[in-house]
Amino acid sequence: MSTFPNKSLLLAACAACIGGTFQYGYNVSIINAPTKSIQNFINQTWLERYQTDISEQALTLLWSTIVSMFTLGGFVGTYIGGTLSIKIGRKGTLLANNSFAIIAALLMGLSQHTEKFELLIVGRFLIGVNAGIAICVQPLYLGEIAPTAVRGAMVMATSIFLTGGILTGQVIGLNELLGKEEYWPILLSTTCIPAFLQLLILPHFPESPRYLLIDKEDDEGCKNALKQLHGEDSFHSEREEMEKERIVAIGVQAKKPWELFTDHSLRWQLLTIILLNSVQQLNGINAIYFYAGYVFSESGIPSDKIPYATVGTGVCECITALTCGMLIECLGRKVLIMGGYALMSICCVSFTVTLTFQDANPFAPYISMACVFAFILSFGLGPGGVTNTLTTELFTQTTRPAAYMIAGSVNWFSFFLIGMIFPFIVIGLKQYCFLVFLVICCLAGTYIFFVVPETKNKTFLEIHNEFQSRDKKLSGTDVPRTTLSLTHL
Repeated sequence: MSTFPNKSLLLAACAACIGGTFQYGYNVSIINAPTKSIQNFINQTWLERYQTDISEQALTLLWSTIVSMFTLGGFVGTYIGGTLSIKIGRKGTLLANNSFAIIAALLMGLSQHTEKFELLIVGRFLIGVNAGIAICVQPLYLGEIAPTAVRGAMVMATSIFLTGGILTGQVIGLNELLGKEEYWPILLSTTCIPAFLQLLILPHFPESPRYLLIDKEDDEGCKNALKQLHGEDSFHSEREEMEKERIVAIGVQAKKPWELFTDHSLRWQLLTIILLNSVQQLNGINAIYFYAGYVFSESGIPSDKIPYATVGTGVCECITALTCGMLIECLGRKVLIMGGYALMSICCVSFTVTLTFQDANPFAPYISMACVFAFILSFGLGPGGVTNTLTTELFTQTTRPAAYMIAGSVNWFSFFLIGMIFPFIVIGLKQYCFLVFLVICCLAGTYIFFVVPETKNKTFLEIHNEFQSRDKKLSGTDVPRTTLSLTHL
């Protein structure tokens, strides 16, 4: 079989991503441009309601609530997505998920006209639910429709479209487009566009073949889906691999998240996704974006031009995500994610030094700016893209949805946690906060080196059996039934 994906497979991936992680990235970035405009709207609405200006503390609280609702919604969406992906399928869940985005766009778009800032809070919560479902179900769908030979590159579409969404939001939020104060309701309501695009395109592509065969026992539907996605002459090997996993899964129901914690054979996989998804948020990438504006300003970039420099960081992210997608099947997952954390560790040291001597040397601000882009490049080349791929590959069909619920919960909780504690870390440690992130990156890289196997060109059962073999060596017990089943087949 050709290692280049079938045209239909690529289009199916794009259809899944446009209303999935593209939507997620878009909504992460578009809220930044109208910050001042929305705060003015809240102040004006408060004045008309209560005939007094809102206090600075109350305004900060309301704005923080609007922003944090996205995280809370994402946390809730993770569990909704994992549950629905089992009941109505991966494709069905992605299509249903667009209802949250459309309702959210309507509420946020009407908030100014109705003079109700509460609609922004509800809208941001609903779009957060949409993002939580998307980040859980989309990589699940991509990993299950892709052939083993290109599975890593296909799942990388998750990160490629996420960074593309962030960049699009940054560009749309510029003053030349929808960044002016009077346009902010239109800017927030544009989130319905990716939703409508997915509703138009995704129905033309099939449900996950693996879901159809193993979960629904629909052999004919699985064959038709594979033919459409992989081509008439190229689907047989994938069908055989799915059949092996189906036989192993006979009589086994899809597991709940809490059941994974009691399954001794999954302890290393579970520990790995918990660590990788938490470190993905706690590795310093948010600190880099926090300091980016200051570094650009110190480098001599005028304040009104800093948004354009920020767009440059978005372009940087997109380039690295695309690069990672091209390299992941060549170099493997382990090399990329370890290399990414190693480079990020070097950047943490360099950035700490340059920020410390920012005023002592005229070249320090420019070196700091180079460190910003180098850190973003390192993150996108490894942890930013490979983490989702590993979450897909370390589990089999009956445990994967539950694993994504756990991984998503950890990711969203870490996102919320870093948002809460990061300001205090910066106040207390200033530029030396990057030494904390240095330790986190080094520990993550060390864990990956000793624990995480290379998953390139391996089936889901082969990866599962590799972990079970490790458990066997550690405990001295017999090889579990899943390994034997694969051997006899």
